[in-house]
Amino acid sequence: MQKIIELRTPFSEDAIKQLKVGDVISISGDIFCGRDAVLPRVCKELEAGSWDKKGIDLKGGVIFHTAVSPAGVGPTSSNKLEIEGSFEVLSKLGGIKMHLGKGAIKPETVKMLAENNAVFAIIPPVTALLESQTLKRECVAWPELGMEALYRIKVKNYQVIIAAANGKSIYE
Repeated sequence: MQKIIELRTPFSEDAIKQLKVGDVISISGDIFCGRDAVLPRVCKELEAGSWDKKGIDLKGGVIFHTAVSPAGVGPTSSNKLEIEGSFEVLSKLGGIKMHLGKGAIKPETVKMLAENNAVFAIIPPVTALLESQTLKRECVAWPELGMEALYRIKVKNYQVIIAAANGKSIYE
């Protein structure tokens, strides 16, 4: 039986360097949630240097590709242009260490993640289970986007699988 690696957010550089494709991770702590509508906004502010004014520290964080609704949270496809297109800016400028969603990502994204000591993890679409492990939710930016706004959620024992790390991918 494979050992589950328990990690708390924010992640250290060393914790991410140790991860390998196929590792099963249990995440506790804060996770940011965003998808198609909000991630381009976050990237725009990071690139413009105005993100710090929000007072939201992404460094060492996780961005979960999901919307937050009363029904719970569940992953959306990470290979959508607006989502996968955000990986580099979020990793390089925002300090995000884990992108969490579902589906295959491009080989060039796998390489970029390795260059920025970041990983992509997949999570099964198990909305009800995730909701039971979501302790708190808070809209931190763009509330007008409703469930697609940027949320911070507090979680306990989210289990994920590393899908891309150190230049390798389970999709190869």
